[in-house]
Amino acid sequence: MAIVECTDVVKTYQQGKVDVRALRGVTLSIDTGGFVALAGPSGSGKTTLLNLIGGLDEPDSGHITVDGNPFDEMSQSRLAELRLNKIGFIFQAYNLIPVLSAVENVEYVMLLQGVGAGERRERARAILDEVGLSDMYNRRPAELSGGQQQRVAVARAIVSNPALVLADEPTANLDSKTGNGLLEMMAEMNRTKKVTFIFSTHDQRVMDYARRLIRIQDGRVAEDVDKAA
Repeated sequence: MAIVECTDVVKTYQQGKVDVRALRGVTLSIDTGGFVALAGPSGSGKTTLLNLIGGLDEPDSGHITVDGNPFDEMSQSRLAELRLNKIGFIFQAYNLIPVLSAVENVEYVMLLQGVGAGERRERARAILDEVGLSDMYNRRPAELSGGQQQRVAVARAIVSNPALVLADEPTANLDSKTGNGLLEMMAEMNRTKKVTFIFSTHDQRVMDYARRLIRIQDGRVAEDVDKAA
């Protein structure tokens, strides 16, 4: 069953007086439980596509459906609710809240979901244990290394058991050892928790870990390889 369906998706941005066509009619389907890399150089359209799948931006034309929910039939409030409850986000720059501790950052999504304080703290600590940060609950982002901050970001993305996690260049700021460890951790979560992961990347390590590789070039799908087939 497909968790993501994109049909003839077009997106154009205006830079000054020039229209830049970021996506030129992308059609693809991603099955539940996938571990998928959208790969391509800077400017290829891969991050634009990831943002559209996450409902962070709107296409000019075409259709996007996530977990059976067609975006073009949803109000902004329903789309925000879908993002909150069904989609986890991992950003290249971590996007942690500087004044909150690691455990408070992980709790934040559950706070927005209305989960009670006791359950929030229990689940946040459990997921931080799972990502190897059991002794760093109370450290703020500035007191953590880049790899540790990204682990907090991963924990925050998956703590509420989303159907889909979208990761934009998650290894870009990490050294090889830390990046490989993070990828192995996410691959294990994909296997055990059945969470679908979609990465936007130009990192060969991510492409090697992915079971499906979709190459985006000049706003189009240039290659789509299912390595598990």
